[in-house]
Amino acid sequence: MGFRRGVYANIVFMLLALSAISSISADLNPYYYGKSCPKALPTIKRVVEAAVAQEKRMGASLLRLHFHDCFVDGCDGSILLDPSSTIDSEKNAFPNINSARGFNVIDRIKSEVDKVCGGPVVSCADILTVAARDSVVALGGPSWVVPLGRRDSRTANRAGANSNLPPPFADLPALIDSFKKQGLDERDLVALSGGHTIGFAQCANFKDHIYNESNIDPVFARNRQATCPRSGGDSKLAPLDPNPANFNTDYFAALTKRRGLLHSDQALFGRGASTSDLVKKYSANRYLFYSDFGNSMIKMGNIKPLTGKQGEIRKNCRKVNSR
Repeated sequence: MGFRRGVYANIVFMLLALSAISSISADLNPYYYGKSCPKALPTIKRVVEAAVAQEKRMGASLLRLHFHDCFVDGCDGSILLDPSSTIDSEKNAFPNINSARGFNVIDRIKSEVDKVCGGPVVSCADILTVAARDSVVALGGPSWVVPLGRRDSRTANRAGANSNLPPPFADLPALIDSFKKQGLDERDLVALSGGHTIGFAQCANFKDHIYNESNIDPVFARNRQATCPRSGGDSKLAPLDPNPANFNTDYFAALTKRRGLLHSDQALFGRGASTSDLVKKYSANRYLFYSDFGNSMIKMGNIKPLTGKQGEIRKNCRKVNSR
């Protein structure tokens, strides 16, 4: 049975890769660095695997960085820029401050990639996109073809991060609208929300849900209250799903039992929710979720990339190149 499951999984991932190729933006190419730096992708994979082996949570953090990058003016590496006299850093936006992490890993990847490429050939935006994929794979999730050729922004948009990133207390209509503005539909919303099958959330982001809301299993709420007090403890962590170090369908199974940690998670399943049926399907069919997740990650990664002569290839992911 184990061998048979492995064969089925490989077939699904191969089909996913083939279908992904057909959906790649005309401006991007999965073989973009094939000649200019053929060792780039293996190097990114190696550093990501080492980082995730050292701290499982880092996989979720790198995936989240990519999401928070793409939802603010496209996938251009703007989230990586430190504040300066000319940069109003997205790191200081409400959804990111004291929350977004993994920047040191991106720095490490950039250093290693530039070594094997002989200089700044690979953009920070592409590094972030590939690192998100490799993080999911490192935690047992699916792989997909990553289109490449993004360039890095020379600006950041803190106000855009505050307005474009859906908050953890968003209801379903607000979530649908937020994703629609990025060219993503309800299926993308549910599939990408499945990224919460890994990682943790801070108490401040789910406190109201576990103390004041009814669309939650009371036993689950009490368990979370034990480590997230009604007053204080805002930075205390809780897992987003029962097994936060493995990429699987436990997140969706938890939603069907009203055990979503965030209000925005549980909003996907419940009375009148248009996404409930898809949550049920994903909870019962891992391969369907994996296929849709990969395709939705590609769609998200194609949001308004800078290509050609737009932007730049940063020498340091934390700051724009001097001119």
